[in-house]
Amino acid sequence: MAAQALGRALVSAKWLSEAVRAGRVGAGLRVLDASWYPPQERNARQEFRERHIPGASFFDIEECRDESSPYDFMLPSEARFADYVGRLGVGNDTHVVVYDGDELGTFYAPRAWWMFRVFGHREVSVLNGGFKNWVKEGHPVTAELSQPAPAVFKAKLDKSLLKTFEEMMENVGSKKFQVVDSRPAGRFQGTELDQGLESGHIPGAVNMPFSTFLTESGHEKSIEEIQQMFREKKVDLSKPLTATCRKGVTACHIALAAYLCGKPDVAVYDGSWSEWFHRAPPQYKVTEVKRSKG
Repeated sequence: MAAQALGRALVSAKWLSEAVRAGRVGAGLRVLDASWYPPQERNARQEFRERHIPGASFFDIEECRDESSPYDFMLPSEARFADYVGRLGVGNDTHVVVYDGDELGTFYAPRAWWMFRVFGHREVSVLNGGFKNWVKEGHPVTAELSQPAPAVFKAKLDKSLLKTFEEMMENVGSKKFQVVDSRPAGRFQGTELDQGLESGHIPGAVNMPFSTFLTESGHEKSIEEIQQMFREKKVDLSKPLTATCRKGVTACHIALAAYLCGKPDVAVYDGSWSEWFHRAPPQYKVTEVKRSKG
């Protein structure tokens, strides 16, 4: 099962390059750049206009979200997602390949991968190594913007892959599922600010920073290495598992890693620490730092 999962969840730059050269990008294969960066650092859309994989479209995570939510990047409605990806030429039979241009190799692409999966789409893959390695390996890039023909996409939310604040609160007592937090150790422990928020973690959560699933080159580690990482953290992949982070993005790296190991049912807490910090009672925020009462 793991080998089959690997084939679906990841594609290599070599495989995609051959598909691009063979002219297979179209209604049956869509390539999406899901890059996002802090605005003060980089402009993802501008970088896409200047250079991207031939035939790719830009998947704007700022647009494809619930804009009424006070929290970043919360899932849009079924109708909103269906309309958005349909305008990118994605139908229900399209194989979607997502990538991003982060210096780590992969950062936001697993979020887009999970979004497709949570809305019922199974033919979706992450480009292993991301755009960084695509360029490094000498594969083609272009500034030419493609205009994909619109497609009809029917979205159906798979609630088993999504956790709400209420479900996470209930789980603190019931411990029905394991919780893995993908943020850096300092933010998990509460010893450093989390993008302006006081940090810490949900009671009972285990810390597995998302970057540890990537090699130094920015590729996904081997299935054997990933399985060993879960074992070392005493995370049982035969039992229910939910991933969390700061805003539901890097948690998707946990879902992807587990998927590669043959576990396709990891849920993501969409609100993650952004929501938990604002809504959970103080005793439900675990930290190694004693807060001042002043």
